[in-house]
Formats: sequence, C-alpha cells, structure tokens
Amino acid sequence: MVMATTASTTAHTSLASVTLEVADPGAARRFYRAFGVDAYLHLRASEAHSAGFRGFTLALTVSGPATVDGFVGDAVDAGATVLKPAAKSLWGYGGVVQAPDGTIWKIATSAKKDTGPATREIDDVVLLLGVEDVKATKQFYVDRGLTVARSFGGKYTEFAPGQAGPGQPGPLKLALYKRRALAKDLGVPVDGTGSHRIVLGGTTGTFTDPDGFAWEATAS
Repeated sequence: MVMATTASTTAHTSLASVTLEVADPGAARRFYRAFGVDAYLHLRASEAHSAGFRGFTLALTVSGPATVDGFVGDAVDAGATVLKPAAKSLWGYGGVVQAPDGTIWKIATSAKKDTGPATREIDDVVLLLGVEDVKATKQFYVDRGLTVARSFGGKYTEFAPGQAGPGQPGPLKLALYKRRALAKDLGVPVDGTGSHRIVLGGTTGTFTDPDGFAWEATAS
C-alpha cells in the first residue's frame, strides 16, 4: 500500500463517515441493504487496482450468538463469502465474511450464550485499520485531534467516536490494530497491494495517514 502524509490540522477530528470504493455501486447497495448495514456506509464507483488484503475490516458488535448467525446468514444469502465460520472463542462468539465488493466484515459478540431471541440491532460499528506501527499512527491521529478512548501499548488503540453522520443510526468508531495481527484474526494472508478502496470522512481537512488511508472533509 502507498504510504504518504499531508499537512496536519490542530482542529478536533472524528470519524464521521466511511465510503467504500466499489466497481458496481448498484450491486453493492443491494448487498449492504440485505446485509443490514447500508445506513452506515457511502458507496463510490471506482476501478482502482486492489489485490489481496486491503488493510482494514469493518466490525459489527451485536447482542448474542443468534444475532451473529442472523447477520452472517443474511450476508451469505446476499452473496458474501465466509472467511471464518461463526464459532465460540475465548472472548465470545463471532465470524468473518467478505462482501462481493471485497470488503471484509467481522460480526461478533462478547456473549457466549443467548439471553434472548435474535435481533437486527447493531450495538457498535468499528472500522479497524491494520497498521504497521500502532504507537506511531496513534500519535499521528492524536496530533490531528482524535481522542484516545482505549489503548494497549503497541497492539491496539481505539478512539472516542464522534457524532453520527447524516442518515446513520449511530456513531462509527475508529480503531488501530497491527496489520499482521488483523490479517491473522480475519483468516487472510497479510499481503496486499494497490488501493485500500476506502475513504474516511472526517470533521476537518483532507489528509492521508502513514499507512495510506485517505481522509476527506465531510459535514460534522
């Protein structure tokens, strides 16, 4: 992936929107509507080259295993590929799917048993960026006004969410994870080249982070 930086800003910044660059916006829109996450996304037509791991995942946190299974099932019915079947783990229950446009999604819950029926409710949507140096990239974002909510040394950082964007049911969260560890967690090879095929919308100016993830200004 191309690595670059541009001028920084001292104003407060938060993640306001996520735009996926896809070859067929109409088909992608139908998939994400069936999957149940269309309200959280913008779509943009692009033929940019991308091969292998794109360096990020979008993660849904939900209430219980039955809800995980429901979202995974809807994604597969709409054309997604299962990368990791939903299963129990030490931390809970979850699975990983890849959308027809190539975007990887993780659906998970910390609960190992259901306490109620499956729902279509999403507790959190987190954009996890796989980065080479978590500490350095965390500082890059802090310098641009993001507020750290949780941090575990050089392994993981989560930033405080901003306000929900227009038409979004809840705020998006941004987190950083070691690129190699993220690929392993998703069950994919770490190698990837070309475009990330994602643009982050922020409440301040345009810039590109150290791992090549591009931000553009959007409405607060």
